[in-house]
Amino acid sequence: MSKSPPPGSAGQPTTVVLFGATGDLAQRKLLPGLFHLQRTGLLPDLRILGTSLDDYDRDSFVAFARKALDEHASDVTEEQWAEFAAALFFTPGGSPEALRAAVEEAEQVNPGGFLRLHYLSVPPSAALAVVRTLGEAGLHTDSRIIMEKPFGTDLASARRLNSHLHEVFDESQIFRIDHFLGKEQALNILAFRFANGLFEPVWNRNMIDHIQIDVPEQLGLEQRASFYESTGAYRDMVVTHLFQILAFTAMEAPTSLDPLSITEEKNKVFRSMLPISPDDVVRGQYSGYLAEEGVAPDSETETFIALRCYVDNWRWAGVPFYLRTGKRLAEGQRIISIAFKEPPQSMFPEGSGIGQHGPDHLTFDLADQGKMSLSFYGKRPGPGFRLDKLSMQFAIAETGWAGSVLEAYERLILDAVNGNHTLFTTAEGVERLWEVSAPLLEDMPPVRPYAEGSWGPNQIHQLIAPHTWRLPFERIWRDKR
Repeated sequence: MSKSPPPGSAGQPTTVVLFGATGDLAQRKLLPGLFHLQRTGLLPDLRILGTSLDDYDRDSFVAFARKALDEHASDVTEEQWAEFAAALFFTPGGSPEALRAAVEEAEQVNPGGFLRLHYLSVPPSAALAVVRTLGEAGLHTDSRIIMEKPFGTDLASARRLNSHLHEVFDESQIFRIDHFLGKEQALNILAFRFANGLFEPVWNRNMIDHIQIDVPEQLGLEQRASFYESTGAYRDMVVTHLFQILAFTAMEAPTSLDPLSITEEKNKVFRSMLPISPDDVVRGQYSGYLAEEGVAPDSETETFIALRCYVDNWRWAGVPFYLRTGKRLAEGQRIISIAFKEPPQSMFPEGSGIGQHGPDHLTFDLADQGKMSLSFYGKRPGPGFRLDKLSMQFAIAETGWAGSVLEAYERLILDAVNGNHTLFTTAEGVERLWEVSAPLLEDMPPVRPYAEGSWGPNQIHQLIAPHTWRLPFERIWRDKR
């Protein structure tokens, strides 16, 4: 595999073959993201060939793209739009021959000079058919393919999916996308840990009591009932997103920042994870779920999941990782919270406030304009010795770098063009996560009801005791503006 270009460098001339080009993800994220990559010069020589089963032609697809940019992009000038529109092509979903002819038409200004990136924004049931079409069209050689989740629904299905993929594409060509890892703050975890001598020495079981990864969502199904009924919160969010964030948080220092070294350290974390016990899991279902269109009246699908898991290696033995996510919760957040151990003995007088506000925490907010916060005890000014919880905070929005932040899909598309696998998972990693999930999938605990707008079923407090959940978030992010 060739060496990746430096991070942030401009990609080579690229044809993006966008399957599912008239769908919701393309409208909200992919077309605006590709426009931004072209406008900023990160993908200056770009062709986009849209294809779908909807009744579109090139003119109507261009109109669709304009509507997507009007709704989801900002400051689009007519000159920029004209350049982007000229790069748009469309072909109806159909024969391999028609697809290949459309690709060649889009590339006729420079035949053979474009990297081909196939983006499969299609339902899981259609993905393998698209892969076969690409193989039959001869579009699989010297190309790359981005796959959307789910990557199977259990170990057997993941192995089947990978086997069929490898019949057409080599593993080095496959990019299994996880937009959570495309967040700026996900990479900041690596910078924070491995670039600072202050924090890496305490990043272990001797100093850290427990870790929480919390991704509550206010959204509901959003017309995805048929998909969600076949997956649920665990398959939809934990295996594909939260476990990936766990790996970045728990991994050892890679030998370098090259993709293979980072991927190997992530896979070591997955190999060290203990199987998920059903006794360490709380499943929930929000009160209005059964009334949603497309949901079975007796559905046991969970819309909420909270669990405790362990990475059984020298660094993390005995340290619990608490993961939580769900639909229709009180707030939408993406928080990693590191709880440090409290001092073994206090010399401070009774009534000083020590211990009343919980342990010190380091918190990462994975929003696009990310933040970090470190909380600790400090003395309140004045007579006596009264302690308060204080915090130091950093926000990208407060810096001159804010305009450089790439949206997650933009970063991941650019990385795939550049052949950089750092933020993507592998067949080995996917299969290992389904392997540790097997005990839970074979014996799911019952779903517990919870009210919409709450933080989930009451049983979550028993799961984390004697600790407490960090959401609702205790330290208010300061807005210095």
